[in-house]
Order: sequence, then structure tokens, then C-alpha cells
Amino acid sequence: MGDPKKLILNATEMSTSGHIAFGLWRLTDPTRPHYTELRYWTELGRQLEAGGFDALFIADALGQLDTYTGSADPALRTASQTPLDDPLLVISAIAAVTDTLGFGVTVSTTYEQPYLLARKFTTLDHLTGGRIGWNIVTSQLDSAARNLGHDRQVPHDERYAIAAEFVDVVYKLWEGSWDDGAVVRDAAAGVYADPSKVHAIGHRGPNYTVPSAALSEPSVQRTPVIYQAGSSPRGREFAARNAEVVFVAGHDSHVLRTNIDQIKAAAAEAGRAPGSIKFVASALVVTDETDAAAEAKLRKYQQVYSVEGALTHFSAITGIDWSRYDLDAPLSYIETDSNRSILAGFTKDAPAGRDWTLRKLLSPERGISYADSIVGSGETVANELERIAEESGADGFNLSAAVVHESYQDIIDHVIPVLRERGRVREQVPGRTLRESLFETSSPLLPADHPGSLYRGAFAGRPSAAPPLVDAITAG
Repeated sequence: MGDPKKLILNATEMSTSGHIAFGLWRLTDPTRPHYTELRYWTELGRQLEAGGFDALFIADALGQLDTYTGSADPALRTASQTPLDDPLLVISAIAAVTDTLGFGVTVSTTYEQPYLLARKFTTLDHLTGGRIGWNIVTSQLDSAARNLGHDRQVPHDERYAIAAEFVDVVYKLWEGSWDDGAVVRDAAAGVYADPSKVHAIGHRGPNYTVPSAALSEPSVQRTPVIYQAGSSPRGREFAARNAEVVFVAGHDSHVLRTNIDQIKAAAAEAGRAPGSIKFVASALVVTDETDAAAEAKLRKYQQVYSVEGALTHFSAITGIDWSRYDLDAPLSYIETDSNRSILAGFTKDAPAGRDWTLRKLLSPERGISYADSIVGSGETVANELERIAEESGADGFNLSAAVVHESYQDIIDHVIPVLRERGRVREQVPGRTLRESLFETSSPLLPADHPGSLYRGAFAGRPSAAPPLVDAITAG
């Protein structure tokens, strides 16, 4: 039969007090550092690396959650992803105290510039030794659009069209504008970089104009590992072409399997190899030494769980004010310009006979966020994770914490040892890049079947564009 498949294990966080287990910030140990303190993140990084996690994935949003009741007040009151700090700025600090932990960071293509983003991720790839990944999102909050220069949110499919051009620009910058060997660092000759090996990309498109070469010299991975989550038709199309790791939505193995199979088929049509994409599902785990102790812990958590916080978040990500709907009415699919895959997974993509209501979804009998959590001893949880992976075809999990630090330590103490004994946890090797670790490859670079790799050498012979003033001085 061969060795069991290693599972990708990501810890999933946000730079906020209340990520996805709404209201449970109230149980945080007051003696521990706050998310606004650097020590919170460095301690978390050390903890995850020592415990066997592959990466820390940090989600993000760019606006207040103000869809529910038409106000940000519920989000502020319940700390539902509000307030929220920038996730990029803590990565180098965590990297400084870890050796193998990878990082996936969310940045939106809708409100960034590709030339600037390329430099940010190249910098992080340098500083982490190649342990960085970019989670590509197109943003879904109307509040973000209003605060970032738009009258309203850019329509869903138009956001993906913008994202498609955006990634082509950064691929050109990362992969094509600097040749291998461009950086010579020849102190005797006084030459740091060979200008003949640095090329202007000359991009001019409907959304972006980027004439010059990348500002940063290439990093070890060149292109960060590309993460993406999107199960709408446009999202699947984008993932099939670009993603290396896809976060698949669905709280049922059947829904997960359907999404995975559709993206795999689309990737094959785009000329990519079957194993070129890894698929990661989400799970919130409550665990302890025994099933009974874990169930008791769940009941303690449920005492402070905030249904208002859950409704606030669900309204924001779906673009629907659920305060206007009956908690016990069957959910139905409503098309919006926000996240379509989340609602679809509980409505039109749900298995026949599985009817969801807001109450079942957001106030589950055995959960503290979005349907049931995985609750039990380490062996029980490991069994369930393996079952989901086998039935769905998922390659791993984004594991969310009920109470940060505490819950991850529970997973480290009870679940990961069982998975490791079963051969499900990959060995952590210092000096290996995130891409090499996740794909068990000897190359830190994008594989040849990825569209970004097509830009390698594409601009050879084209000079690095000199500003007109420099041209004039040189000519004179």
C-alpha cells in the first residue's frame, strides 16, 4: 500500500482578538500577551514550530464588518474580526525566532499595486529564507471599497479579471525581470548587478502599467507559494490556473470532494500536472485527554460563544444582512458580489437532504462556529481528520483555535502525536523552503507547468528601462 499521505497542518489566525470562534476572546488568559504585542506572535510561532505545524496562515480583511444591522457596532461589541491589524508586519519577527515554520499571508489584489506587492513578498521571502506564501484574495467587504476610493464594491467577476492581470504582472516581475546570475557582487570590478541581465517587463494592460524591472533582486523562491480560496466558477478558474495550495470550502466531505474534483479537472485542462495543487480544508478542533474532557471543554466554550458575533461575520462575508431573516428558516442561495462559495456550500452545493438554517449553521449543538467542530480525544480527532481527508481528497487542514495558544497547545499535546505515530506528519527540515516542504521537491521554484514559470527568460535581451533623465544625461 505504501506510506500514508502526509497531511498539511496549518494554524489559522488573524491579527485580531476574535477570529472565527466568536466571543471566546473572553476566555483568553489575561497574563498572556495581547495580539497587538510582538511577543504574542513570536511565542505562537515557536509553539507551532515545536509542535509540528507546517505553517501559520494569517487571514485578513480590509474593512469593518458592518453588514449585519447596517452598522459596525455588533462587530466592535463582540470583537468579530474588528479591530484588525496588518498581518504582513509580524512575519519577519516570527521568522527570526523559527527555522522551519512556513507563513501564508493574505493580501488582496483589488486594493494593491502589483509593483509594490512584488517587492513586499520578495522582501519577506528574503527575510524568511524562502518560507513565505501569498494567499490571493479579491476582497469582499463593501466597507473596504468605500474606504479605499470606491463608491461600491467592484463586481465579483470583474475583481477576478483584475486579479488575473495582477498575477501576470507579478509573475513577470518575480520570474522574468532578473536573470539567474544577474547579481554578481564583484567587489574587484565594482559591479553589484549585471545590467544586461536585468530586464524591463514593459507591461501595459487594461488595469496596470508597469514598464520597468522588479525593484528587488530575486529571492530563493522567486515567486512565493501561491495560496487561494474560491469556489465560485471564476474562483475555481483562477485557482486552477494559479494556485499551488487551495483552501476548499465545505463542511461535508461530499462538498469538499466536488470542489476539489472540479478544480483538478480545470487545472488539467490548463496543462497542469495532477499533483501540482494541494487542497486544504478547514476544521475547528476542541480536544483533550479523553472524549469526555473534550466535550466538557466544548460546553465551557459554548457558554461564552457569541451568536451575534457569528451573525455579524456571516453577514459580512456573504454580503447579506441576516438580521432580516428567520433563524430557523431554511437557507437558500442568494447571489451577491461577496463570498459566494461559503453560502453555496450550505445551499445549492449541499448534499441532497441536508437542509441548513442560520441556527444550525451559526449556533450548532457541537460547535462554536459554523456548523459542528471536531471534538474529542487526540485519537478521536485524528480519526476524523483522516476520514475527511480520505473521503474528500484533501491534502491537509487549516486548524482554527477556540482560544489562541491554549487550543493550539491542546492540538500539539493530543492530536499531532497520534498523527505522527500514523505517519501523517512531515519532518521539519531547517533550510528547506515552504515550496520544497509542502511538495517534497528539491527545487524552491515554481514547477514548469505553472504559468508563472513561462516568464523565465521571456525578457532576455530587453534592457532595464532607464528613466528619461538618465537617458538624456547619458546621451549628452
